[in-house]
Amino acid sequence: MYSKKIIVCYLFTGFDKITSFNQFIRHYKKFNSGIKHELLICYKLLKKKKIDILEKKIKDINHHFFIDPIEVNDWDFGSYKRVAQKYNKDVILFMNSHSYPITNFWLKKFIKHFKNKTIIASSGSFESITQQVRFKKPFNFISYFKKKIKGKRSFNDFPNPHLNTSSFMINPGDFLKYLKNKSFSNKYETWKIESGFNSLTNFFKRRNFKLFVVNSDGKKFKEHEWMLSETYHYRKQSKSIISDKHSRKYLRLTTNEKKKSQFNVWGV
Repeated sequence: MYSKKIIVCYLFTGFDKITSFNQFIRHYKKFNSGIKHELLICYKLLKKKKIDILEKKIKDINHHFFIDPIEVNDWDFGSYKRVAQKYNKDVILFMNSHSYPITNFWLKKFIKHFKNKTIIASSGSFESITQQVRFKKPFNFISYFKKKIKGKRSFNDFPNPHLNTSSFMINPGDFLKYLKNKSFSNKYETWKIESGFNSLTNFFKRRNFKLFVVNSDGKKFKEHEWMLSETYHYRKQSKSIISDKHSRKYLRLTTNEKKKSQFNVWGV
């Protein structure tokens, strides 16, 4: 049995729709986590009245809540940093507002493979942001080349392996070492944390951490195997543990659109 206390931290912000909160709660109730843990709801940029309404919705669920005291938007990672500082003796599964479990024993499948110097995510990707710069009508060549140049200053071209940070498990102490002196002033900075030159993934790869994707079969996959986990933009994506907005978007695509997306993410 894992010795540290396990925290499941779900983030809900003032920018999110109540439907996201409801979806998380519904799925959290429906699917057995498989292991003892503490559910922590992190509220960000919400008035007390709104928090009281949300707390009434989940009064039947054993949980704690953390009200982020910062009144500016420093994105998900700003809140995650403060949660990690408070719960620095535990292990935390961070889940953003658009994520929720979709299989039984979801948390047990994460913790089964979690050890020191390990990070586990519900999915990974080889995609690069530099691929996403496209000509838009009306064609603006100057804007296009500016975006291309900016992207190449911060991101590797394909393949750019990185764990998706919509849901990931990490030791808070390790996480805080990475976040030290990092700013979260805009969305572009958060993209760099996920998949930039000094991303969460690359930082810990250089320190010889084990970075795994785990699927609903309870199997772990190393970087070169991430695609085969069938958790993200591959085939029917039928072995996901955690659903997020990008995985759900893939499921809504046509067959041809899925093939194109699969190629962009994995190159096959």
